[in-house]
Amino acid sequence: MTEPFRVAFVGVDHPHGAGWRELLPAFGGQVEVTAIVPGFDGGTASLEERYAQVPRFATMDELMARGRFDGAMVCLSNRETPGVLRALAAAGKHILSEKPCGATAVDFEPAAAAIRSTGVAFQTGYLWRYDTIAERLQAMVADGRFGRLISIEIGQFTSDVARRGPGHYLFDLEQSGRGFFSWLGCHCLDLVPFLTGDTIVAVTARVGRFGATDVAVEDGGTVVLELARGTLVTLTGGYWLPRWTGELNLSFRGSQRWVHWDPTHPGTGGRLRIHGPQPQFHAMEETFSLPPDTAAGYGGTKGVQTVRDWIAMARGEIAACRNTVDSVLATLRLLDLVYQSSAEGRRIECRLSPVADTG
Repeated sequence: MTEPFRVAFVGVDHPHGAGWRELLPAFGGQVEVTAIVPGFDGGTASLEERYAQVPRFATMDELMARGRFDGAMVCLSNRETPGVLRALAAAGKHILSEKPCGATAVDFEPAAAAIRSTGVAFQTGYLWRYDTIAERLQAMVADGRFGRLISIEIGQFTSDVARRGPGHYLFDLEQSGRGFFSWLGCHCLDLVPFLTGDTIVAVTARVGRFGATDVAVEDGGTVVLELARGTLVTLTGGYWLPRWTGELNLSFRGSQRWVHWDPTHPGTGGRLRIHGPQPQFHAMEETFSLPPDTAAGYGGTKGVQTVRDWIAMARGEIAACRNTVDSVLATLRLLDLVYQSSAEGRRIECRLSPVADTG
């Protein structure tokens, strides 16, 4: 019988910390949490009772010296994460890190080099790469079913700054470096090259503080991406909803069909409404819905598959996860261009090629 994969959990009270831990019971005896580093000034308010007796270490140095673990799930701030990842990789420990893994590409590059040189398994929290409908859209694009893909329009909104309070570390310039697009918009910016397989050739952005609460980082804005094959991508989003909630919707418009994706449609695990041509007597109209996702934890089934791939890579069963060091760096470089474009008030030409999906 395979020995349990031993996990050190770093960053208990991270906003997604409990969600990541809720994924682990799905693996039964295959995964065991053997060490905890609370992080965030030692906060353990969200720690589940089943982990209350797990050996606890105040610092990463103590964990590295005395902890018994094969890999670490890291849920820390942008300021802390890169150094922790570099130390784990240097010690030969496998890594599952919350996105975006740092505030900038330069911040993450030393950790990326360490991960490459030691060959440890690496995975991060861009869960939409494991979504079934995302896979179907990726196949539609690759199969040419859109014809010419003209535009992708994305709206992504979540609870306003006042829900957590402007003093939360997510809005702290020193801890996070950046705001909405670094923390949440990054999901969609990461997803665009994954879905389209296309190169980003220009970025135009306007980000800033638009909501009613004063905050040190941007609370939202609009990003326009131009792709090499002519597709225009717009992403508008922000911390703008006056209660605990979120909205995400994506529309894909092509010369041969247009599709609306509602990932959080009530009573489903996501819904596609597909509108196509009328080559004969009947227009192509279809609604495709996934059954409700009953898996517990961050991202549900997407999260379970994210963790499963990480463990499989650590055990040598697969060569790489869908999120790689290179894909994370590509997303951070895109984020860098978003903030640069907004700061300089101009369109920036670039050439950011998609990273091959090896997962």
